[in-house]
Amino acid sequence: MIRNTKYNYVRVPRSDDDGSRTYVVGKNKLPSVTTILSRTKDQRSLQNWRQRIGNEQADAIMNLSSKRGTAMHKFIEAHILEKGYEDLTSLGQQAKTMANKIIENCLLPVKEYFGSEVTLYYPGLYAGTTDLICDHNGMETVADFKQSNSPKREEWIGDYKLQIAAYAMAHDYVYGSKIEQGVIMICTPDLYLQEFTFQGAELRKAKHEFLARLNKYYNIIHEEKHGESADVELDQGR
Repeated sequence: MIRNTKYNYVRVPRSDDDGSRTYVVGKNKLPSVTTILSRTKDQRSLQNWRQRIGNEQADAIMNLSSKRGTAMHKFIEAHILEKGYEDLTSLGQQAKTMANKIIENCLLPVKEYFGSEVTLYYPGLYAGTTDLICDHNGMETVADFKQSNSPKREEWIGDYKLQIAAYAMAHDYVYGSKIEQGVIMICTPDLYLQEFTFQGAELRKAKHEFLARLNKYYNIIHEEKHGESADVELDQGR
């Protein structure tokens, strides 16, 4: 896989405070895309799941999933950047096998990439880190790698699509690009692999849905601070 230096990406400092991730861009402290989606999603299914199995077990499952996902990402990033990386723990070896499943089956259409673990931001509104910006089957693409404990139905991954849509808008605004496609690559611990690709009208729909969630987020923040809501408009001039 060849690195294309078309875009000059910069690292943006980030911090995790009280469970919320923020990025410091200039004088602004911007909420992460994942924080925005988490604060504005319907939590009822998660709450029902926690009640069903208990908070202690739920926390253990989520912690393990997070560690496995982080390790899987490290192996994939090391492959893309052609750097050595190893984790000899049992969890690390499981994550390595999952990473290889994605590498061997999903990254074949990627002949060149623009950046790995790229920090993106929409000035004054939000920021986040995407796994890969690349040329995927001839289209400039935002790609995300996900681990899942079980296979996903497409109707369950709506927020994954909104996450990619947010990154696409930020990339287009800051770098003057035209991201055409989003790709979500998911692998389970038992190596069940899924790939979801969306573009065109579906990508535009995801952008509009993210903007609605962004507006909802800032209304929540404004109400917490001032006791009243305030609409936020996103300039899509580019």
